[in-house]
Amino acid sequence: MDQFFSLWHEAARTSVGFFWMAFWAFALGYLISSLIQVLVTQERMQRLMGKDGPRSVGLGTFFGFLSSSCSFAALSTTRALFNKGAGLAPSLAFMLASTNLVIELGMVIAIFLGWQFVVGEYVGGVLLILVVWLLVRVTRPRRLEAQARKKMDDGEEEEHGEHKSWKEKVTSRAGWQQIGQTYVMEWQMVWKDVLIGFTVAGIISAMVPESFFQMLFIGSGGENAANPGFGAVLAQTLVGPLAAFFTFIGSMGNIPLAAVLFAQGVTFAGVMAFIFSDLVVLPVLRINAAYYGWKMALYILALMLIGIVSVAMTMHYGLAALDMLPDSSNAKSPGEREFFQVNYQLVLNLVFAAVTAALLWLWRRAQKAHSHGGHEHHDHGGSSLTDRVLQVLASVAALWLAGGWLAGAFSAPGAA
Repeated sequence: MDQFFSLWHEAARTSVGFFWMAFWAFALGYLISSLIQVLVTQERMQRLMGKDGPRSVGLGTFFGFLSSSCSFAALSTTRALFNKGAGLAPSLAFMLASTNLVIELGMVIAIFLGWQFVVGEYVGGVLLILVVWLLVRVTRPRRLEAQARKKMDDGEEEEHGEHKSWKEKVTSRAGWQQIGQTYVMEWQMVWKDVLIGFTVAGIISAMVPESFFQMLFIGSGGENAANPGFGAVLAQTLVGPLAAFFTFIGSMGNIPLAAVLFAQGVTFAGVMAFIFSDLVVLPVLRINAAYYGWKMALYILALMLIGIVSVAMTMHYGLAALDMLPDSSNAKSPGEREFFQVNYQLVLNLVFAAVTAALLWLWRRAQKAHSHGGHEHHDHGGSSLTDRVLQVLASVAALWLAGGWLAGAFSAPGAA
């Protein structure tokens, strides 16, 4: 029983710790999304990213690199860009760049996995954008794009004060109240997915043995692990997205688990596919479906899966040809991470907690103004069966996390 309480506490602590690491990135991404939705006019966005040509895709990649955020925040910002008239390929380029071409992600990868994986992340990220762009040009999903834009038009209210310039909006109280409303709405759309996803990630990280992942990736840890054949490399690359589905904690949180996989003999391609797969898991699919409809969400999923597998295989055999593949025999599993420290994450979290508090205050003021004026705020939530199920699961997750922290008292040394 003491061992269970100890594992329960570790799982809860890991879940909260992973979210603590990512909170500032969530807040930054949703702030950027809110600013884009309120301040950027459709005409300006169409001029910059309204086509699927090289310039627009390059701009989408550049803007994504600048925004560098976690996957949930990237989804929100991508939706804002697409809704403002950006082309599908530039929007997807932004989403991929903001989750893969990230400076802090490269630093964590270098610490846990080595420089070869940093090269795989950045070069592979650019290749992934190019592959997705090529697939969009080949498939030409114009009908899906039209349906997705119509869904967003049907679900959005007319923006008040659209005739005002961004300078007028950003210097007015009404403009910042609208930004606050949009910011809160973004959190309302995904908080259940975030809570459930991080809770499950903590459970798997603390309670699922490493041997499970070794069994999942066929050919790892065996006699041929040092020199696997093409079939084993392809199989592990295909399993990478599946493993990420069960261990989803975002690109930053996936890196320690990726190091565990590599230490267990999973190939470079399998590990890279696992790292790239933060955008092809169920919470992301559901959010995309809420944004664009299920047809477009499944289309984006197919693009990502094809791109991830092909790029991971390309990077694997490219490094192999240059005799630069990393050796997993020297890899070490990551030790217990100390989440709560006085460091840059603490400073960033405090800063964005203050930003969130200010935007919440603006949102409350706007809500009161609407109620006094007799206006109803449009409900972007919904009461579908999926939403009700997620509400129940989110409540269970919250209880699990609270119980896990309390369980620490029973697992502490000297506890009865």
